[in-house]
Amino acid sequence: MDLLDNLTAIGFTEYEAKVYIALLRSHPATGYQLSKQAGIPRSMVYEALGRLDARDAVLKTEEAKATLYRPMPPDALLNRLLVDHEQCIDILRQGLDTIYTAQDEGHLWTFSGEEAVLSYARDMINNAHKEIMLVLTDTNLRILRQAILETHARGVSVGALLTGEEDLNVNQVAYHPPLESQIHKLEDSLVVVVDEQEVLIASPQSANYTATVTTNTNMVQIGRQFVWMELFAHRVFSQLGPEVLDRLSSEDRSIFESLAHSSDSEAPTEAENG
Repeated sequence: MDLLDNLTAIGFTEYEAKVYIALLRSHPATGYQLSKQAGIPRSMVYEALGRLDARDAVLKTEEAKATLYRPMPPDALLNRLLVDHEQCIDILRQGLDTIYTAQDEGHLWTFSGEEAVLSYARDMINNAHKEIMLVLTDTNLRILRQAILETHARGVSVGALLTGEEDLNVNQVAYHPPLESQIHKLEDSLVVVVDEQEVLIASPQSANYTATVTTNTNMVQIGRQFVWMELFAHRVFSQLGPEVLDRLSSEDRSIFESLAHSSDSEAPTEAENG
């Protein structure tokens, strides 16, 4: 997006954006001069200047023959707009939350966009009351870490299956070895199960990050059971000795060895205290 697109994205009309940019390039200026510089009709220039003046985006002075305009400095303008938008969002957050009631309708909802997916996941984590079960890549863990730790500090139980190398000091943590992650196709996946009531499953699809969320009881239990069984299996495997290898197929042996190696590398603080 260019400057014009970004200004319109924060509430400027196209003419307002063109006039403000023209003023930044050359000021002070009259409405007539701005009409020529911005390439818009003179009548539209004065209308745009009036709206810019109302939002304190321009300054003006009355001269003997014409009114002169100069732009509000960008930093001053953007800082004020940021404060205004934050206040507006805070008011909307409080007001909209009071009329929104989550429905346990059981449908499967799909949406795309990495920022949207991670924002939804963060909201699920922040609103958890009893339990969170997670599958996290290093990237997702870095983004969601603060929300996870704050929720854990509130007494919410957290179990996490990590497919990368980042650490996480919560109730239960297991590291999914690369081989098993490939088998389960979890290298880039995100799973969030909250309070046995809602599950989010996300992964890259055709160069876009796509998520499915649902409160469907069966789907939620499948998601939770997957994470729970993985945590349970890692605890069990960490207790088994090498003698079990003789009774395994070569394929199972390679998986077991990777699991055992992964369990050995876990930090003591991330044992099974949950």
